[in-house]
Amino acid sequence: MTGGENEMKIYTRTGDAGQTGLFDGTRVSKDHLRIETYGTVDELNSHLGLVLVDCPEAVGGVLRRVQRDLFTLGADLATPVGGKNADRTPRIGAGHIAYVEREIDAATGQLPPLRKFILPGGTVAAARLHVARTVCRRAERLLVTLGGQEAVVAEGLVYLNRLSDLLFTLARLANHLQGTPDVEWSGEE
Repeated sequence: MTGGENEMKIYTRTGDAGQTGLFDGTRVSKDHLRIETYGTVDELNSHLGLVLVDCPEAVGGVLRRVQRDLFTLGADLATPVGGKNADRTPRIGAGHIAYVEREIDAATGQLPPLRKFILPGGTVAAARLHVARTVCRRAERLLVTLGGQEAVVAEGLVYLNRLSDLLFTLARLANHLQGTPDVEWSGEE
């Protein structure tokens, strides 16, 4: 297939000197905290893609929506608040957060009560969801740091916080749906 008029090119040649462009046209170093933050959101999205390879459909349907929302968060983070294109960029908002909270409640309603701390593990899908949860927590920490240095949309931080809770709950649900008990931590050796 040859490159058509509307086809996106994979290479741009604009990042060869260690710089990349934000959506407002600003050029920043590829190790800039903003790039590290939305790069971690992208890493999280990739981990969710790996979960989707082999997980119960009840979990997969939720994750496909979350993946789309993470692209929105990436665009949000790639567009500085108040900068050029800021008013045309999709932002994470209250509706995204409400969706995650509804899914946490729905999944929790299918699970036995949580009585002990849970270790990552069980099914492959659950273990992968726990990895995604830890990447989500890293993205959240990076966004806290970025928010201390630059203006960011507050809902992004709330979204990541709730999303890590959802990923934990979906890990438990994946185990439950596949008849595998959670790996409980007893504190004993």
